[in-house]
Order: sequence, then C-alpha cells, then structure tokens
Amino acid sequence: MSITIYHNTACGTSRKTLEAIRAAGVEPQIIDYLKNPPSRAELKAMIAKAGITVRQAMRNKGELYTELGLADSTLSDEALLDAMMAHPILIERPFVITAKGVRLCRPSELVQEIL
Repeated sequence: MSITIYHNTACGTSRKTLEAIRAAGVEPQIIDYLKNPPSRAELKAMIAKAGITVRQAMRNKGELYTELGLADSTLSDEALLDAMMAHPILIERPFVITAKGVRLCRPSELVQEIL
C-alpha cells in the first residue's frame, strides 16, 4: 500500500498520525511540507478529495494567521490559497493520501478511515 503524509515533525498530531501509519505496517512517503510544499494544484486536489473547504485546510493558530488578516470571512478561496502558497506553515497538517482517499488527520485517528 502506498501512503503519503504531508508531515511537520514539530506537530504532535502529525507525529501521532505517522505512528499510526507505521503501526499498520506501512512505511509512508514522508513529505516535509514546510521544505517541499505541494503545488497549488496538488493542494486544491487534496482539499477537494478530503471533502473539506479551503478555510478548513488552513491553520488558524499562530501569529501569521492574525498578522495577515486571514480570519476575514470575506476572503475568497483563491486568496486563502495564495496565503498558503506564500507561507506553507499556514497549511493545516497532516494531510495523508492513500489508495482509499485523502484525509486531513485532525484528530490523528482519522487516518484509520483510509488505512
């Protein structure tokens, strides 16, 4: 089984999700999305396949979110995607891709749906 995780080692939820994948007997492809972010097209596809909104895929914790005024509900999906492309730390984590689907694994237990 091929599994990809967009991972941030500093994130406890991301680490728990990675542990769950390994506990299922699979060594996933690990992408440090801060160093190697997905393309805009890849991110849009992951969001669509996960069945979530662009806003749900955006990390809303931290100073950057506030500084950039991203809580403004009038911002378009394209404006939110622009911000995530410019600042990958704004992409919520971890996204996991398997043959069974895509999930934003918050909480980490959501990964079980696609293993």
